[in-house]
Amino acid sequence: MISPALLGAGSGAVELVPLETVWFGVALSDLWFGVVFAFLAVFLFLDGWDFGVGAIFATRDDHHEREQCLAAIGPFWDGNEVWLVVFGGALFAAFPAVYAALFSRHYLLLFGVLAALILRGMAPEFYEQRETEGWQTWWGRAFVVGSVGAPFLLGIFAGNWLLGVEGVAPFSLVVGLAVVALNVAAGAAFLRLKTTGPLAEEMPEYGVRAMAAYLALVVVALVLLALRPGMSGALLSPVPLALVVGSVLLGVGYVVAARRGLPYVALGASGGLTGALIGLVAVLLYPVVEPMSELTAAEAIIGAPAVELLTVGAALLIPLVLTYFGVLYSAFSGPIEVEESY
Repeated sequence: MISPALLGAGSGAVELVPLETVWFGVALSDLWFGVVFAFLAVFLFLDGWDFGVGAIFATRDDHHEREQCLAAIGPFWDGNEVWLVVFGGALFAAFPAVYAALFSRHYLLLFGVLAALILRGMAPEFYEQRETEGWQTWWGRAFVVGSVGAPFLLGIFAGNWLLGVEGVAPFSLVVGLAVVALNVAAGAAFLRLKTTGPLAEEMPEYGVRAMAAYLALVVVALVLLALRPGMSGALLSPVPLALVVGSVLLGVGYVVAARRGLPYVALGASGGLTGALIGLVAVLLYPVVEPMSELTAAEAIIGAPAVELLTVGAALLIPLVLTYFGVLYSAFSGPIEVEESY
């Protein structure tokens, strides 16, 4: 909302000053800042275990176990990708200037994400078309490349967003690797939940190793981040410090749950870790939403009444989307059948 206000006593100067749109004591710019990052976290969690299963697929030599991996994620992966569209749509609708700056600055990186997602989606379909060894080997590798490449590049994107840089910074590379490791941990918990037999029995160990790798990579990322000017103090402020400590506790909780045969708890812990990772990026950014131009959320938000209509529309649509996912996961709950395939 824009309103004229007199600035400078006696100067007679008039300047347009942006006024916040506030509902129930909450600025809608702050609300949408949080919502955008929440959508990104939901995507990285839900599609994250699909990516993790794709990475674990590379370790399987047995044809039946590979079919189990594909069957476990078959009903879910394309629905989970909706949250990436929701994230991009929310960023475009609420902060169009930020969307334009980020997507134009990182267009090659984001085209890489898109290519990896296409490869991940196509590969299982082609994998099932022929039973020849060469054909399935090629498309199996394509499935793995897409499943690992997408989270790795998205992690780099998140790291670059936080730093406000172009290209690929060492910190962003480490964040990309950390996202892949976290996805493998989530995928291992998901396969332990959805499969039976030798495949399920091996998953706790895979998950523990992936979680150890994730926590180690987070430490490296935090060290690299602390070396940047002004970041060490920000990391030691209460909320970021709580998120870091909470991540360590959740990581330990994942390991305990995996070893005690509690896949639901392990999967929940991986979800909490995903939220903590994206939450840390958001908290370190706030109130800035586009670091390179130092644009804040209040400056970048679309004006009223557009943001008000957007908020009402989201309040009506998001419950419907959540209901759909509730029905989807309820319909395909429980382990897959032993003979089931993609």
